[in-house]
Amino acid sequence: MGKLQEFEITFEQNKVMYSPGESISGIVTVKLGQPLQCKAIKVNCNGFCGITNKVNDTAWTIEEQYFNTTVSVADKGTLKQGAHTFPFKFLIPATAPTSFEGNYGRIIYRVRAFIDTPRFTKNYNTEKAFYMLSLLNLNKLPEIWGTCSSAVTQQFTYMLMKTGTIVLRAQTDMKGYTPGQIIQVTANIYNQSGKNTGNMAASLMQRVTYETKRPTHDVRTIAEVEGGMVKAGKEVEWKEQIIVPPLPQSSLAGCELIKIEYYVKVCLKSPDVMLTLPIHIGNVSLDKKRPSPKKVSAPSTEDTPASASSPETSFASTPTLPSRPDPKPAPRPATHFRTSSQNSPSAPPAEYHPGAQGGALMNEDFQNKRQSQLVSPNAFSYAPGLFFPQNQHPSGPATTPSGLAFSGSTGATTLYPSVNGITSVATPHILPPDYNTSGYPQGAPPSYNESCNT
Repeated sequence: MGKLQEFEITFEQNKVMYSPGESISGIVTVKLGQPLQCKAIKVNCNGFCGITNKVNDTAWTIEEQYFNTTVSVADKGTLKQGAHTFPFKFLIPATAPTSFEGNYGRIIYRVRAFIDTPRFTKNYNTEKAFYMLSLLNLNKLPEIWGTCSSAVTQQFTYMLMKTGTIVLRAQTDMKGYTPGQIIQVTANIYNQSGKNTGNMAASLMQRVTYETKRPTHDVRTIAEVEGGMVKAGKEVEWKEQIIVPPLPQSSLAGCELIKIEYYVKVCLKSPDVMLTLPIHIGNVSLDKKRPSPKKVSAPSTEDTPASASSPETSFASTPTLPSRPDPKPAPRPATHFRTSSQNSPSAPPAEYHPGAQGGALMNEDFQNKRQSQLVSPNAFSYAPGLFFPQNQHPSGPATTPSGLAFSGSTGATTLYPSVNGITSVATPHILPPDYNTSGYPQGAPPSYNESCNT
């Protein structure tokens, strides 16, 4: 056995998750089999973002440094045989962004220790990663209140000579969600043609942009639910639910190189009709008790031209449809579940409302309806704090069913950090990835290594 028997970094209370503005402290342990001469023992704490144009490449094209601090914990001398400990402490800047790991970039934080030895002898180094969580409070985002809605009208050709029109309207019940909450999606499809449509689908999408010289866009389908078709000349109102799995938050405040966006895509498989509904994913859910901003009262109908419409009514009035008799409600079909080889959870069936409107003579429309949530096994880029809240405050519209777990998650538990007086609760989260196999732009390999001075 060599001179150095043990060289490792231990954080105080074995803590690995920190918040911006906190201090990180611990000890460096050195155990020697025989005396060792050294010029200095130094400890470094740094955080940076690196991005590249190649998948899972660590030869970073662009880097962004957040902090890089080095302290000397021992001066020149001889370390005696036996165990030695050296304490350290660093202050994390308040502007440090949340940790992140994606296909084309990472936000990494680590503590490294070095033993500098005299010339022609071996140097030693070791390192340990830690993780940053800067909470995103959805209540503080501008224009977050209310529903998100959109509409599209599209013409298509079928049977070579014939044309038809599809009118698709959709909305989500909120604009912001946290992992474990349920997105309520409502879509209205009016098939103004003589041909049946393909199946309806709603997907939760993630778009990560890496700001290289030529920006790289990584778009993934996080989860998808699928419904039935719409028969020729009929109108259907479709209600569905998507469970939000553990995901990185929408905003990486303080990082200029990586941008994360989420949206719900509602579409028909055939013809190709689609619309998108932007949403936010955060760590603190919207407070349902908080009053929404007062809306400006609409002018009376006596003073308003018939062609004018307020933004609040645009969802219902655009596009204009020809008058027709009130449609009859569509029957609720039996649910047929589609399973996934990745043990993905199924979304609970949407609640049926007797007032949901469908087209006339819709008795056979939904016989082939499939209703399940398929979650991509590769959909989750790592960020800390990914969990299903159990007793989260403020409370969201729904909580995750007991025992529901997504592929790749673990049963580990951590304390959810308190924000503005919100009480911390024990909640499970996905353990962070092991950076030991990761390459870094500078510095030492993961476990302690030996290199020869020249």
